[in-house]
Amino acid sequence: MSHSTEPRKGMPSPRLSEVDFKARYLTQFADPAYEPLKQELGRVAAAAWDAYSNSRKSPRTRKAGPGFADPDYDLAIDWINARAAIDRAQAQHEDSRGPARYLLVNASSRSEHTCPGEMSKSYRLMELAQQVIAREPNSVIQELDLSRLASEYGRKIHPCKACFSTAPALCHWPCSCYPNYSLGQTHDWMNEIYPMWVAAHGVMIITPVNWYQVSSPLKLMMDRLVCADGGNTDPTSTHGKDAPAAKQMELAGWKYERHLKGRQFAVVVHGDAEGAEGVRRSISDWLTSMELTAAAALDRYIGYWKPYATSHHELDRDEAVQEEVRNAARALVEGVEATRNGKQTAPGADLEAPRDK
Repeated sequence: MSHSTEPRKGMPSPRLSEVDFKARYLTQFADPAYEPLKQELGRVAAAAWDAYSNSRKSPRTRKAGPGFADPDYDLAIDWINARAAIDRAQAQHEDSRGPARYLLVNASSRSEHTCPGEMSKSYRLMELAQQVIAREPNSVIQELDLSRLASEYGRKIHPCKACFSTAPALCHWPCSCYPNYSLGQTHDWMNEIYPMWVAAHGVMIITPVNWYQVSSPLKLMMDRLVCADGGNTDPTSTHGKDAPAAKQMELAGWKYERHLKGRQFAVVVHGDAEGAEGVRRSISDWLTSMELTAAAALDRYIGYWKPYATSHHELDRDEAVQEEVRNAARALVEGVEATRNGKQTAPGADLEAPRDK
């Protein structure tokens, strides 16, 4: 049976008129402090409209050069820099004489520095894990505090545009969807986060349960890591976002490179009433599907059906949960050390799968 590679169309256009665009653009300057700059802001809005109306997604580019399918293709400098950062991180990961590298992720959006006015329990649990791993000689720890999406100026993880669902070759590693200057989709944190994952030998994620699901910041990061699992390392092969060309590449036979394969992971999920087991399973399944190896997976309830106002006191009292988190960190260390010394393998890791994603 033959397949058409012509993309399906039919959704309404999201394009704004010039009036609507400028009105929306200028809402970010609502503070009266900007009033004396009204004329200047008008000129800035006009420049922004010009970029938007002409769809200048990546205004700064250079030729791809040797090593790419189309050396003459104009690659975004942002993507080139992101690729270079990943390459440096991969070299650190592969350096057998270098330190063991750990990435600890606080996935809660709660912070004392924004509306909730109080730190998260996830952050406290991450610090317990950090204290355990920090005692290990020749180790480096990076902490990724996703609460900064809600508390730090300009921090953003833009949503995945689901290029992979059109065709894997259209999903570039690292993601080339952002920044998109014409749409104002800038300050994307993922270009800093990708190298953190790549450099790591062990990753530990600590998250609360939000409405039976992972937290919003964690889900954003998870979705944007799709390019790390089968993503295309050469955007010139699809001439950017040429959907029909990407479909043809997939149908010709696509190699699903697992760019994070072999790293160890630990997961800690905590809730207060329901849903922790499901969230723990979903995160573990996600990481396992990317061919990372499980060192520990823990779900617990802290202050089960108790008031939210006293949840930190409940964590203070629950010394067993605290020690279980430390044990998850210890298990991660053991897994990383064994893997780096060639003493631990994932059963079946060398078997060829009959089908990929």
